[in-house]
Amino acid sequence: MLKNSIYLLFVSMTDLENYIEKNLENLGNRLKDLRKQKGYRNYEQFAFENNISRAQYGRYENGQDLRFSSLLKVLKALDVSLEDFFKEGFEAADTANDID
Repeated sequence: MLKNSIYLLFVSMTDLENYIEKNLENLGNRLKDLRKQKGYRNYEQFAFENNISRAQYGRYENGQDLRFSSLLKVLKALDVSLEDFFKEGFEAADTANDID
C-alpha cells in the first residue's frame, strides 16, 4: 500500500513538474516574441536599455523560473499588461486541472 502511495505521489509530482516546465517555456517564448515585436533584435539590448540584468533576462527567455516582481518589471518595460501577456502563448500547456 505504501509503495503504491509513493508511486502515485511520484507520478503526480512528475506531472506537476512537467506542467511547470512547459509553462515556464511558454513564458520565455512569450517574452521573446514581445521583445521582438517591440523592435529589439536581441535580449541583451532590451535588458541593457531597460536596466535589467542581461544574464538574468536571458535566463527568463530560456524558460527559467522568475519571481513575480521580476515578471512585472519586464512587462512594464515592454508596456504590456498582465492580462495581455497571458492572453497568448499558453494554450499548448496542459491545464492545472489535469494534474491529480
